[in-house]
Amino acid sequence: MALDTRPLDTKGALKISDKDFEQLRDYIYNVCGIYFHSSKKYFLESRLARRMEGTGCKSHADYYQYVRGGVTGSAELKKLLDEITTNETCFFRNIPQLTALENKFLPEIVDQKGKIGFKKLRIWSAGSSSGEEAYTMAMLLLEKRATLLKDWIIEIVGTDINETVIAQAKEGVYSAYSVRNTPDYYLKKYFKEEQPGRFVLSPEVKKLATFSNVNLYDDTKMLFMKSFDFIFCANVLIYFDTASKSKVVQHFYNNLQPYGYFFVGQSESLHGVNDKFRTVHFPGGFTYNK
Repeated sequence: MALDTRPLDTKGALKISDKDFEQLRDYIYNVCGIYFHSSKKYFLESRLARRMEGTGCKSHADYYQYVRGGVTGSAELKKLLDEITTNETCFFRNIPQLTALENKFLPEIVDQKGKIGFKKLRIWSAGSSSGEEAYTMAMLLLEKRATLLKDWIIEIVGTDINETVIAQAKEGVYSAYSVRNTPDYYLKKYFKEEQPGRFVLSPEVKKLATFSNVNLYDDTKMLFMKSFDFIFCANVLIYFDTASKSKVVQHFYNNLQPYGYFFVGQSESLHGVNDKFRTVHFPGGFTYNK
């Protein structure tokens, strides 16, 4: 998940007052922890314009009441969250991270769990967007099925607050832009180019990953996200303020196995957010464990 900061044509859009901006900003924050600084007022205004047109609301105050009300409001909230978040990702996005996972951290955890005879591996791609990260993991692990992960159960869980990208992930059809970093070996083995620029993921990869709509800020939902060996959450934390970031990271801490690893984006850090994690360095990057 990431904020969608692409320009939007809002010619003639109703200007939002400071009061309405703060009211809607605070509502979004309380729902999902995403915080809009006052410098992002125009961005929120532009996204609200499309939703106000879709609902027929004539003012931002009317829209605020609409999105907070009953069944229709609940459905509208999902559309609003889809409007302010989007996917900016690709397959094989962070090569140093993937290399470290494949060569160091995965064998380490397989060895530890293998000693107690528990051959089940669980990976969580949080803020999974349209599924590229989760499916990248699936391809890497499929390559280990005959060796390191022989007779292992593999579960990859992808979650995102944006229902549109979750639907795209489940479909498993991608553009040339999405596969731009994919090595030829994986592209030829696990994709079928049905037509120029349209790549369909193989069922073998798709069946290793499940996707669902999950709000990382929701304490109740987080109670069910347990016992992960690896958690990946790239380019999500940067859109939270310190308080909401701390809350979300604590969820990750609670749901990570004692020997597990937590990966964030290249530009992200837990510095000043959570002191329960320890930094573990590898060539080209770092990860965290308890």
